[in-house]
Amino acid sequence: MAHEVSGNEHTVSTRTVEIVVSGLFVILALVIMYDNWRIGARWASDGPEAGYFPFYIGLIMLVASSGTLLINLFAKSADRSNFVERSQFKQVLQVLIPTAGFVFLIWLIGIYFAAAIFITFFMWWLGKYPIYRILPIAILVPLALFLMFEVYFLVPLPKGPIETALGF
Repeated sequence: MAHEVSGNEHTVSTRTVEIVVSGLFVILALVIMYDNWRIGARWASDGPEAGYFPFYIGLIMLVASSGTLLINLFAKSADRSNFVERSQFKQVLQVLIPTAGFVFLIWLIGIYFAAAIFITFFMWWLGKYPIYRILPIAILVPLALFLMFEVYFLVPLPKGPIETALGF
């Protein structure tokens, strides 16, 4: 007899997610604090050193994350409710996986052509738009971003071999 997967099947508890995320933030806060202490997080004769404010931001992160971690580790009535249902998790993955691909494409071919591919894919796959509506947006949005960042603001964004071949 086949087991039918329900849309509300248990995935992971809210408590588990909060423990993992707050633990990761504790680690991140410690790294931030260590690195900023290393470069100088004290008050010098001429004012704060370069790492002064980031160090204290890290300290605030550490206190908040440690509090969340401790509450979830030692709470008598831990929240063991389902963090996300499988159908919701599937929707998150439908955005997360292509976005990770977009980030990889930025590294490979540059941000502008990667954005054109990303916009085209999303409009076709999730939006179900016809190609005559997709192409103008997929071309004009990266072009507008190029003009705004590269030409007007003079802020270089990651470029790939195509932009390099065109002299940018």
